[in-house]
Parts: sequence; structure tokens; C-alpha cells
Amino acid sequence: MPLPVVAIVGRPNVGKSTLVNRLAGVTDAIVHDEPGVTRDRTYRPAFWCDRDFLVVDTGGLVFDDDTEFLPLIREQASLALAEASVAVMVVDGQAGPTAADETIAGWLRQQTVPVLLAVNKCESPDQGIIQAADFWQLGLGEPYPVSGIHGSGTGELLDALIEHLPPTNDLPEAEEIRVAIVGRPNVGKSSLLNAFVGEERAIVSPISGTTRDTIDMVVTHQDQQYRLIDTAGIRKKKQVEYGPEFFSINRSFKAIRRADVVLLVVDALDGVTEQDQKLAGRIMEEGRACVLVVNKWDAIEKDSHTIYEYEGHMKERLHFTEWADTIFVSALTGQRIDKILALVNQAAEQHRRRVSTSVINEALEEALKWHTPPTTRQGKQGKIYYGTQVTSQPPTITLFVNDPKLFNDNYRRYIERQFRQQLGFKGTPIRIFWRGKKVRDLEASPNRATKV
Repeated sequence: MPLPVVAIVGRPNVGKSTLVNRLAGVTDAIVHDEPGVTRDRTYRPAFWCDRDFLVVDTGGLVFDDDTEFLPLIREQASLALAEASVAVMVVDGQAGPTAADETIAGWLRQQTVPVLLAVNKCESPDQGIIQAADFWQLGLGEPYPVSGIHGSGTGELLDALIEHLPPTNDLPEAEEIRVAIVGRPNVGKSSLLNAFVGEERAIVSPISGTTRDTIDMVVTHQDQQYRLIDTAGIRKKKQVEYGPEFFSINRSFKAIRRADVVLLVVDALDGVTEQDQKLAGRIMEEGRACVLVVNKWDAIEKDSHTIYEYEGHMKERLHFTEWADTIFVSALTGQRIDKILALVNQAAEQHRRRVSTSVINEALEEALKWHTPPTTRQGKQGKIYYGTQVTSQPPTITLFVNDPKLFNDNYRRYIERQFRQQLGFKGTPIRIFWRGKKVRDLEASPNRATKV
């Protein structure tokens, strides 16, 4: 049973995103004093009394202008209303009723969904009642004075709102895999999201920077639930000015941090760029599982050698993520889209995987047989006593050694390769900590692991 939806609509810059943050009890939606910051419809879970529901933020509605994204924003708002149990029209109490408010109210009266009227920016309770009274003329019933910033009046609004919602207690909570879709601007992230969902969930445009906010969408495939997170395109830091794009990129980085698996989308026509390399490095730093998705593969002229040459290019440019699977797709035609989630499942499983200490030490023993630790010119040789996995997400292994300084980078990479060959961990980074510990300390420990 899906959660009921509450659609938040209104003209630009009346404080819709601020009110969404207040109702959902989060600060996820981008709030900036500039019209048009919100474009797609973004979903936030909310709760009041005994009701769970989703609050949907939409872009500012403008009906007398068809430039840029405005028709697409109206389309997104219409889709939000179509799935909503109730809509909340937000107006600016300080500005008073405007012609744009009257146009939107007239449009909402033609819809079948019930509508509540929230008069925002009423920071003073006494003055707010007077400000709200002016909006009776919109013909949407009682206007509720609220303050998205301070939270005043939102309780009364929510009390009225839940009267239109079905009870949602005892909803089953399925374990979901969080999947962030990241990449440079205009590589096809939103098209990929829409291909997964099967509807125009996110605005797609050839203009870079179309997506501003992170967009969450929950889908179920073969009994597995996924939370797909579309993000804003991430440009080079020096090209980003303070404002909506700055905030949206920060949201993208947070999306990487809260994901289980990251789909790094690369434009097949451009190949792997320096920015793609930096994003891959960021994914590694955050310890997230990853699948490399090469989009627009349909636009590449191919022969029998093309895919192998491209794989070589990927390995050369992204050698530090050689553990990640690569898939060549087309969001436009749907080519191989259905195979991505199988790779996501594998990466998520390996990301959460735990290996017993005995198995790790068997792999370590095998690695030491083939290649012993290096010896210094002074005759000192590194010794590995034992290893154990200390955590997962990502898998993290601690190796207890005589002196970490005796193990150079080449040997450390060799040990990681051996772990991957013998233990798997495909699709996820692994972290290995080299901890110095004297032999007598190991022998004194009553719960020590078996030495290798």
C-alpha cells in the first residue's frame, strides 16, 4: 500500500519549499530567494498524528509565460495533483492576493482533488489572521495563516490536511536499496530515472542544469524495493557560482553519502572526463558501492572492436575503480536498462557483506605463500600476524602487523588484489587498515585470532 500524497503548489517564491521542509521536518529542499529554483516534483516523507504521507514539492506555476522550463513545470505540477489525495496552495501573506494567485486558484477549482489554502509568511499570529482574511476572495475555502520559517499555524493546517488522508498505520516497511544517480550535467541522469520508473518523473531538457534538487523515487522490481535518487549535474568547482547550483551540488554530494550504490553516469560521446574521474574519487572517499553506466551508447558508431576499446579507455581513465562493473546503455531506447538493477543488487550485497576472521586469514595465508612481505636494506621484514573484518558498508579489514612502515604501496595493493580475487567484493571499495602490534601483545591476548 503506497503512502498518500500531498501536493504543494503555488506561484514562484511564495515559500513552498520552506513549508515542505517544515511539514516534513527536514531541510532537504533547496530554499533560495530566487524564482524557479524548484523545477521537478520532489517527495519528502511526513507524519502527523496517526498518518504517514508524502509531501510533494513542485515548481512555481506561471500560466502566462511559456519560456524555458515553465510549461514543463506546469506538467510536473499536474502529475503531482493527479496522484495526490489533497493539495495545498501556498500564497504570500505579506504580498497579498495577486493576479497570478487568482489564475492558479481558478485552475485548482477545476481539479478533482480537494484543496487547502496556506497563507505563508505570517510570522505574527495576530497580524497573520488579518493577512489571511484577504485570501477568502480566491474561493478555496478557509485560508490558514502559517509560517514556514517559524512553524506557527502549521499544526492547524496539518489537522485539516489529514482529514483528507486514509489511515496508514501498520504499513510494512520493506528494506530498500538506496541508489544515487550522479554525473556531469546533461549526461542523461534524469532520462535514466524516467526509464527506470516508466514515466516522466523528472524534467528532461538539453539545457544543462535542468535538475536543481535531488529527486527521490521508490520503485519495486522483482520484490526488491529501490529508492532512486536523481541529482543535479556536477560541474567543476570553479564554474559554480554561489546560488541555486551551489546548493544543488551540495545536495548531490549528500546523495552520494546516503546511498548504498552510486550509478556514475558517463556520456559515451564525451568519454571519461577529468570531472568524471573526480566524481569517481568522491564515491571512493565516501565508501559507496558503484556501477559505471555509459549512457548514449546508441549514438556511437560501432564495429566488433568498439566495446573492447571503450572498456580499455574506461580502465585507463578510471583505474582506481576497476572493482566496479561497467554497463553500456541507452536511456533513450531502453537498451540494457533492465540489466542495471541486477548489477546494483550485486554491488549492494557485496557492500553489506561480512567475512569471518578464519576465511580472511585463509586468504591472507595464501597471499603470503605467493609473495612474502618486502625486506628493508637493514634486513627488517614486514610480518602480518592476522586480519579481521571490523565493519561493512564498505567492507573494512584491519591487518595486525609488526610495523606498518615496512609495507610499501605496491605490497599493499597486492594484498588488496588477493582479497578481491579470493573473497570477491565486486562492485564495492574495500578499506584495509595496517595496525602495528607487537608479538608479545598478541600472545598476551586471551581472545587473539589464529596467526597466519
